[in-house]
Amino acid sequence: MSAVMFSLQFLLLTFAVSCILAAPAPLGGIKLPHTNLENTHALSVTIIQDKLVRPAEYTGIAYCPSALVQNWTCGIPCGRVKGIEILEVGGDDGSVPLYYIAHDPATHTIIVAHRGTDPNHILSIANDIQFGFEKLNSTWFPNADKRIEVHDGFQDAFRRTAGAVLSGVTAGIQSKGATQVLVTGHSLGAAIASMDAVMLRQHIDHSISMDTVVFGLPRVGNSHWADLLDTTLQPNFTHVTNQKDPVPNVPPHFMGYVHPSQEVHISAANQQGATTTVFCPGRENNRCSDGNRLFGLSVADHLGPYFQNITLASSTCV
Repeated sequence: MSAVMFSLQFLLLTFAVSCILAAPAPLGGIKLPHTNLENTHALSVTIIQDKLVRPAEYTGIAYCPSALVQNWTCGIPCGRVKGIEILEVGGDDGSVPLYYIAHDPATHTIIVAHRGTDPNHILSIANDIQFGFEKLNSTWFPNADKRIEVHDGFQDAFRRTAGAVLSGVTAGIQSKGATQVLVTGHSLGAAIASMDAVMLRQHIDHSISMDTVVFGLPRVGNSHWADLLDTTLQPNFTHVTNQKDPVPNVPPHFMGYVHPSQEVHISAANQQGATTTVFCPGRENNRCSDGNRLFGLSVADHLGPYFQNITLASSTCV
């Protein structure tokens, strides 16, 4: 069994336990008027191409070795994106997953992209398997509701790069004259990116627009965390789930974890990379990833494909 499959099988086992211990309780979105019982809405090819493909491409690059990312020589992933200037590459692929900050001159955008768990490094896996809650860090989120609690492993990983990300993005905006920020990531990297985005939005001038698109997001915190994210980032936050991926269903509901709003769900993909993709109103919409149950889940779906046959894994880097 590959290291990637071992790591994902662990998450699947955790999900199996959660299904046995308690059935997930349906939760409606607080800010949005929809309930989790509403129908989904198909997304057009134009919206997918304009809003979702490029973040997936940036996230795929984060899975490549640091030296290749620094030189933009990571094969197919780097070849998909032209004219990008790397500003910073960080992380040790252990307790600090790889991330990079880049500038796209064509769109005047600063990009922050985080890779997910490295299954070859136990410290990286340890970020995922700490399932306990802890209070939201008051240094990075000084005015947040005191009732907010988040996954301690995810917050630990976030804290290790938060200062570098904030200073790197701020410096990039100033030196490049950027007018937008895009934050993205996959798996553990999606959790870190979500926390990054809330932190950045609270520290960066609101004349700078910000979009956050993440993939295979596990649940990060309780309902009060979901409230903070929705209030701070919506409508410019999207979390993309793929078919029968088990990762969006962990940590489980019965522990108090809740996803934010604005899920986009890939319900099917063909061999050419075309997807059937829907918008899922509210939080924890049971017509999307929250409707997945133990039997029939696919750990391979966690890696993709995410539009146009984009796979989010180090195996794509040559």
